[in-house]
Amino acid sequence: MDFSLSERSQDYLSRVKAFMEQEILPIEDDYFRELNSLDNPWVVLPIIDELKAKAKAQGLWNMFLPVEGYGPALSNAEYAPIAEQTGRSFIAPEIFNCNAPDTGNMEVLVHYGSEEQKAQWLTPLLEGKIRSAFCMTEPDVASSDATNIAATAIIEGDEVVLNGRKWWSTGIGHPDCEVLIFMGISNPDAHRHQRHTMVLVPKNTLGVKIERMLPVFGDLDAPYGHGEVSFTDVRLPKSAIIAGAGRGFEVAQGRLGPGRIHHCMRALGAAERTLELLIKRAISREAFGKPLANLGGNRDIIANARMAIEQARLLTMKAAWTLDTKGIMGAMSDVSQIKVVAPNVLQTIVDQAIQIHGGEGMCEDVPLTQLFAYARCLRLADGPDEVHRLLVSKFELAKYKNK
Repeated sequence: MDFSLSERSQDYLSRVKAFMEQEILPIEDDYFRELNSLDNPWVVLPIIDELKAKAKAQGLWNMFLPVEGYGPALSNAEYAPIAEQTGRSFIAPEIFNCNAPDTGNMEVLVHYGSEEQKAQWLTPLLEGKIRSAFCMTEPDVASSDATNIAATAIIEGDEVVLNGRKWWSTGIGHPDCEVLIFMGISNPDAHRHQRHTMVLVPKNTLGVKIERMLPVFGDLDAPYGHGEVSFTDVRLPKSAIIAGAGRGFEVAQGRLGPGRIHHCMRALGAAERTLELLIKRAISREAFGKPLANLGGNRDIIANARMAIEQARLLTMKAAWTLDTKGIMGAMSDVSQIKVVAPNVLQTIVDQAIQIHGGEGMCEDVPLTQLFAYARCLRLADGPDEVHRLLVSKFELAKYKNK
């Protein structure tokens, strides 16, 4: 298991770092200041399109896809340090066209989409011309167990008819969001993992309604947002079904594996940025005649944060390597392990950084409250901690089955 960077990965990493430092981080504060001053923040500011064009021109585009023909085809292990860099900024992933949920939706279309579906939806997504959302979680069931999903995708002749209500559909508030992936039950009598179907739904289809945008700790996260969406007798041709009826659970597992580890990669970058903020505050602010870094157990806090990040990075790299070498089925335990570890490491360090900053840590002068919300959400997104721990324990117990 060799985690040294390939020459290709090092090249992309160096260029992404330079782009972040020269183009993205210097404008981030002004970007959010302008966006938050608008009566309607559900817009794409010109600077985003300008930076996307620059990144695309430099080949820093679609780096997340480990598939030939769709970009640089970096492996998951090669992409990991690059994604970590993008996690240092809230806007960087979109600028490199490596943002969730589009990355997962593009992977679905690459691996399971028909040629017609790829031409209609994958191509503009790869070009960054449109955005997408993923509609799986439901308000009335425990959606951490995907077999609980109650929404339906019933085939009637040459059509598939969708009914149900979804929520926490990330990205649906974006003005460029054009297509949704909907998961529903087609055959309730089939095996529990063969009941579900995934369907591509144009956002403006009759019967699709965004009921409300959901705030996270009071923040609507414009212009991305998380929506509650109703589907009422939504009729689409059967050609909108992804892979085939009854294969929704299979597609979901394939989608969520890489998506989960991408979240963890970006969380490491966010943790590094947070630790930098913590240390700069601790060495520049004095209390009781000493720098904060020399008070109480703050040096222990700094040391423990560094060790936690390094441990999480190694586990992320192992999970990425396993995903590359053994596929999603061989990497399920590793991916679940890091999906628990990385968000918790980030949340702990952000909480400590808020404490070190005192009152300033609770306001928008520093991005700590946004980072805390991000970390806390990650402990639920793509499966809560408890479900991932359950899966890890299942694999561990299986080792002793015949002993």
